Amino acid sequence: MEEMELVYKRPESLTPAHTHYCPGCTHGIIHRLIAEVLDELGVRERTIGIAPVGCSVLAYYYFNVDMAEAAHGRAPAMATGLKRVSPDKVVFTYQGDGDLAAIGTAEIIQAASRGELFTTIFVNNAVYGMTGGQMAPTTLPGQRTTSSPAGREVETAGWPIKVAELIAVLPGTAYVTRQAVLDIPTIRRAKKAIKLAFQTQLAGLGFSMVEIISTCPTNWHMDPKEALEWAKEHMLAYYPLGDTKVSDGVRALM
Repeated sequence: MEEMELVYKRPESLTPAHTHYCPGCTHGIIHRLIAEVLDELGVRERTIGIAPVGCSVLAYYYFNVDMAEAAHGRAPAMATGLKRVSPDKVVFTYQGDGDLAAIGTAEIIQAASRGELFTTIFVNNAVYGMTGGQMAPTTLPGQRTTSSPAGREVETAGWPIKVAELIAVLPGTAYVTRQAVLDIPTIRRAKKAIKLAFQTQLAGLGFSMVEIISTCPTNWHMDPKEALEWAKEHMLAYYPLGDTKVSDGVRALM
């Protein structure tokens, strides 16, 4: 009998634990992309990840690397401390829109402005997922949530924050991009961006961040397929994909 070739397996940087995420949630895809990149770069044993408060609060169960847990929004501050005292480590924060773009806004802006040498993976699904689907800083105009049942009104709630564009203007940032995990082509581009972000850190070029457009079928009240299509039609119209900042040093890595 001919031996079959193994073409797909769990990355070493992921544990075999079953995740708690809802059916159709794309956090699991993003976790795998990060794990594949850490394996390919050969940095698993010197990587420290920082879990947020939010749907991915239990990320320390899933990544097979050293992990820390930060108070809500404070992951960039913890990452700053860890990287400064252990500059040989590869440090990343994994944060959602409520954690990073609301309570943690000052933390991420100050860390990026200082050019801290860690990488942020920012997952944008436009709602507070863990606490019941309330309006987030990234909720789209007119989008209905549990705290905006008639839809977000920009006259009172303001416009959604475009984090990638905001972070890109800060002088300490070296690589900032917005990607998605909504189909095979976007997943492949997201992995390439995540790898470049970690390479930016390894080269000591400055702060790097990958914003990733994700879905939340449960709080969007859609099935997984509907959520993917809704994100393509509505999320990408407001949050266009692509690089928002690529420094000369990072361009040389591409």
